[in-house]
Amino acid sequence: MSDLEIFDRIESEVRGYIRSFPVVFDSAHGATLVTSDGREYLDFFAGAGVLNYGHNNPLFTQALIDYLQRDGIIHGLDMATSAKRAFLEAFEALILKPRGLDYKVQFTGPTGANAVEAALKVARQATGRSNVVAFTNGFHGLSLGALAATGNKKYREAAGSPLDNVTRLPYDGYLGADVDTLDLFEKMLDDSGSGLDLPAAVIVEAVQGEGGINVASSSWLQRLRAITSARGILLILDDIQAGVGRTGAFFSFEESGIVPDIVTVSKSISASGLPMAIVLMRREVDVWKPGAHTGTFRGNNLAFVTARVALDEYWADTRFTDEIARKSELLKNALLEIAAANPTIGFEVRGRGLIYGIASTSHPDLAGAVSAAAFERGLVIETSGARDEVLKFLPSLTITDAELQRGLDIVRESLAAVLAA
Repeated sequence: MSDLEIFDRIESEVRGYIRSFPVVFDSAHGATLVTSDGREYLDFFAGAGVLNYGHNNPLFTQALIDYLQRDGIIHGLDMATSAKRAFLEAFEALILKPRGLDYKVQFTGPTGANAVEAALKVARQATGRSNVVAFTNGFHGLSLGALAATGNKKYREAAGSPLDNVTRLPYDGYLGADVDTLDLFEKMLDDSGSGLDLPAAVIVEAVQGEGGINVASSSWLQRLRAITSARGILLILDDIQAGVGRTGAFFSFEESGIVPDIVTVSKSISASGLPMAIVLMRREVDVWKPGAHTGTFRGNNLAFVTARVALDEYWADTRFTDEIARKSELLKNALLEIAAANPTIGFEVRGRGLIYGIASTSHPDLAGAVSAAAFERGLVIETSGARDEVLKFLPSLTITDAELQRGLDIVRESLAAVLAA
């Protein structure tokens, strides 16, 4: 009997990653995954951005053990608990105040899509308008409201329902490096014949992860912020995958200097892989009435415990971000070398911090083939983009130099094997 027999027989056909990585994982530590039969795999996937601090970080494991052994509250809805208080105090002191951000914090259901749904709802309530502008190749989740703002055809076709009240516009670089796509947005806003109703909000990622590691320039984000501010349009920054240190700073938008009206955060905010999602919003935007948006698991106190420990350990000074910046240079330079060594493929290297991609628009199937070959050699690495044409590098932020180099060596070997075949 196959190790995967029970999954094939009982689990829904919707399962995805198990098809790319068809083994049974049993344990993990740091940047290493271990199967039930003892095989080790280096992890360049990090739970799609959930495990920025690595698997089973001992700091978080011990904090959880201590909390459980003292019978700490596990499920608290939105009641006050000591674990939530400690997280809020640390988040305010170490993240919000040093950045001059005066945000209210909303705890939503535990996924990024829950946070996006809440952000869209409160933006529409605060403005009294319904239309939202989203961008090509954006990914914001797969519940209906979030899916309406998501660009990928595969996901949109699965909706089974109309996806309304969202206008799609081209992201930075979508029409080439020489075209500022915000010219179109501004023209449509100012032209009463464009058919674009004044939006309640614009939702955008500073770095599109699932969309293909597309990076918006600081100047583009600054202009977008100026356009929305001048017209009373709320700017929602989706930082679910690119946040919590992934691009180097805690928030992906910090490099641009903009201040969004609303920020969605999930994935690595709990630090430990436990479900948690939050919405940050300017005080004037917080127009919710008590209980108007709820979620049974918005009070995951185990996630609050590990999130607070991560803030205290990694964000009290610049040591962690300095290390991310150093490793980012190692990763970027290695990918540029791979691209230069294969000029006929026409590789493009994209990214920032420790979220990078290497893609060939002329060979869109290459990324998937390299991912499969890398898995055979002991590396878990996924693809992204509308055609899965981007090989996506998403290692934990705590990965060692030796592990990073080993993973890059496997990618080189895998690429050579695929091209030879």
